[in-house]
Amino acid sequence: MNHKLTPEEGEQLRKAIAQITILIAGADGNIEKQELSWAKKISQIREYNHPVALNDYYKSVGTDYDQLVSNMISDLPNDTKERTAALSASLAELNPILAKLDNDDAYFYYKSFTSFAEYVAKATGGILGFFSVSSEEKSLMSLPMITPIVLEEASEEE
Repeated sequence: MNHKLTPEEGEQLRKAIAQITILIAGADGNIEKQELSWAKKISQIREYNHPVALNDYYKSVGTDYDQLVSNMISDLPNDTKERTAALSASLAELNPILAKLDNDDAYFYYKSFTSFAEYVAKATGGILGFFSVSSEEKSLMSLPMITPIVLEEASEEE
């Protein structure tokens, strides 16, 4: 992962994709198999299609993604509000972790997380089962618990 992070922080960062999957897929109170399947496909695609800085990250995410999602669903509360609160609190803990990273790396993680959440939100509903986002999903897909990260411009002196 990243040499600036403790093993615990690296693990917390690694679990974020599974947490985002469950947060968005379960936002409307019903975690559908189609949403989980689509999220898995997206996470697999991202092993090959992402900024180079995230190579190791997505490889590590893919090692036990299904088991991680399954365990989290079992361990989290069944109540939608309680589950959303627990996942939101856990994802908010990424803020100090992302702050430890170089701006470019933190930005790539943040953008990857938010775009992943959007893809999961669009996984069901709408025409042919895609592209309809519930109001619950819409309120969470920007991951408001994670502080937005803006890519800083390199100074001309560098």
